[in-house]
Amino acid sequence: MPVRRAKKKVSKPPALHRQFVRRFPHLGEAWDLVNEEGAAGPLDAKSQRLLKLAIAIGAMREGAVHSGVRKARDVGATLAEMEQVVALAASTIGLPASVAAWSWVKEEAAGKKRPRKR
Repeated sequence: MPVRRAKKKVSKPPALHRQFVRRFPHLGEAWDLVNEEGAAGPLDAKSQRLLKLAIAIGAMREGAVHSGVRKARDVGATLAEMEQVVALAASTIGLPASVAAWSWVKEEAAGKKRPRKR
């Protein structure tokens, strides 16, 4: 009898993102092409995801940080690795911004839902 392996859970985009892509399919296609091109290169998937997380932190994009944590976790990045990304960013973005980014990483890693902004 063949051994069944558990499927690895891969996070999916939030519902609002999926609705946006349904409404603007060409933008969704363009986004996919941009991501494909960015992934074409010598960096492994985990390095790519940690770099994208670092960019999101540097840009102070809260939603992108949350997404970056989910996607980095999907490819095997640990919380310790993601926290190191925050620590590395601190000398560039400053302490208050680093504390904010660290809180976003911790929220997502803990699976806490963010309150919706209106």
